[in-house]
Amino acid sequence: MCSRTISEASEHAGVPERTLYRIMAQEDFVTLYREARSLAVSIATSKLQKASSLAVDTLSEIMEDVEASPSARVSASKVVIDLAFRAYEIEDIESRLSRLERAHARK
Repeated sequence: MCSRTISEASEHAGVPERTLYRIMAQEDFVTLYREARSLAVSIATSKLQKASSLAVDTLSEIMEDVEASPSARVSASKVVIDLAFRAYEIEDIESRLSRLERAHARK
């Protein structure tokens, strides 16, 4: 997962590329690799969520800072509006999907 290419990964692991390709074709490897990638994405997502509060605070500070350039204030405002709209869309879709799933489960 930390190598950019199969060639680089084979060097890092100390196995020939051909062997690595055979290993990568095995179902057990594919399953474990997907689980590891899923965990890596989950950790990264958690870090992003933690940092998002600070990012919103920073954007708010820039928006409210009368000393900041107008373009910086407009950019910060646009980002906040765009993200708020996306968050609303996601919440709306999740809500609608939940209702559909509950209705489908009752049938």
